[in-house]
Order: sequence, then structure tokens, then C-alpha cells
Amino acid sequence: MRSNAGDRGPRRVLGRIGAALLLGLVAVAASGCSATDIDTWKRGGLPAPASDRATHVLSLWQGAWIAALAVGVIVWGLIIWAVIAYRRRDDSVPPQTRYHLPIEILYSAVPFVIIAVLFIFTVRDQNAILEVDPDKPPTNTVNVIGQQWGWTFNYLDNPEIGETVWEAGTPDRNAHLYLPVGETVGFRLNSPDVIHSFFVPAFLFKLDVIPGKENYFELTPTKEGTFAGKCAELCGTYHARMLFTVHVVSKEEYIAHLEGLEARGQTGENTGGAHTSTQVGVETGQPEGASK
Repeated sequence: MRSNAGDRGPRRVLGRIGAALLLGLVAVAASGCSATDIDTWKRGGLPAPASDRATHVLSLWQGAWIAALAVGVIVWGLIIWAVIAYRRRDDSVPPQTRYHLPIEILYSAVPFVIIAVLFIFTVRDQNAILEVDPDKPPTNTVNVIGQQWGWTFNYLDNPEIGETVWEAGTPDRNAHLYLPVGETVGFRLNSPDVIHSFFVPAFLFKLDVIPGKENYFELTPTKEGTFAGKCAELCGTYHARMLFTVHVVSKEEYIAHLEGLEARGQTGENTGGAHTSTQVGVETGQPEGASK
């Protein structure tokens, strides 16, 4: 049964009132956002980049969201148009269409094109993030040991102090990683037990730490500050407590920290124990397997 013409007026009024309320809510929400909130929205919820490699991930993330929103707007528009244009007006059955070859080709080809474009940009940025110049070795190298359930950081062959120093953490006491701002750092990732994942959200980058296989990457911290780090691979009972803190500091403060580790006797290279919580040397200063 068709609705009476007299019913359309109130429905239109209610529709306009609903649209006005929706716009009002959007305006109120937008006016309550601070500059920090707006920047976070622009980054799609990602942290502000703190390394030279992070910009590649950020641009890829933003591009993927733009593509997703474009597809969403088209799909939502088609749905709304179909609802309005083909709404039921009487009791007749609309014509049924099957085997529409052009439409079937369209909705098969378009997703393929979208995936292919995203794949190309992903490979491009991945190669840029993992790029290593053999003719320009990093200024600093850190051998990262990820193990159940903590991190050990070995600062290798430091010309400022003349030897390798290390520091480690436990599930009860987070490890601290110090990096000099503006200098390239090479990270060698190793594990004596199970697979872990070295993840610093502010660097917008993570890489697995795999037993028997050394992974390697380089980056340059671009701003000073304190950043959270964690294991991003479920690795056992205390995985959630496998945390560390990254301090990006000036070169002078970085050297002073290494000298402090040397003064405490934490020299040589610490390759880790069976479990960090029982690792020899974490408290005493004489690491298991360390050499002087």
C-alpha cells in the first residue's frame, strides 16, 4: 500500500531535523579536538614518527586509508542511491537480472587493481625501510638479544670507550636502550630460545628476532625523547612483561651512558641465558658467556 501524500511532509521535516542534528554533533566533536588530536587523526592514529624510516610507513598507512575511504564513499553512495532510486513503490516484483557480464567483470577487476596498487607501494616502502648501504656502515651498532622474558642490549665496539658494553632487563625491571639522535644505528637481532619481535611504536617499525637467524636493519633516530618498546610476538608466559624503554639522547649523553656501563663492569658481549629472570650477571655485572 502506498503512503499518503500527506505523510511525506512530516517525514521530510524529520529527515531534515535528523540531518541537522548529525551535522551539529560532527561540528561539536570537531570543535573539541585539540591540535594534538587533529595531528593524531591526520596520522591515522599512529605515533609521531621518531626515525628516518618511520616516514615510509606513515605515508603507506595514510595512502591505504585514503584508498579505503575512497572505496567506502563509492560503495556507500551506490547503496544510498539504490535504496532511494529502487525503493518499493507498489506490490509489483522488480525485474530480475542474472549473468550481467560487464558488472561481473567490473567487480572482479576493480579489487584486483586495488590490491595490485597497494602491493606495489608496500614493496617500494619495504625496500626503502630495509635498505642498507654497504659503503656507509652505521655509526653505532647494537646487538639486541630477545629472550624469555626480557631484552639485552650490547653496544658493540665503541671507539669512544674502546670496548663493548651491555645492559639487560628482566620481567620485573625493564631494560633501557640508549641511542644518539641524528646518527645511524645498526641493529643485529638474535634470540637464544623462541621467536620474539623487536618493536618500537614511535619508530613505526618492527622486526622478528628468530633463533638461529640474525636479522638486521638500520635507522636514524630523528628526535630526542623517551619511547616505549615491547615484544610484538607471543613468546610465552610473561610475554606481556617483555618491555623496554628507548632513550634518544645527545651524543654526549650517549657516551656518558656507555661510560657508566663500563664503570659498573658490564663489559664484553652478553649473549643471554636460558631465561632472563635467572640470567647470570644481570645483577652482578658478570654476564653469562661474556668475554673481556
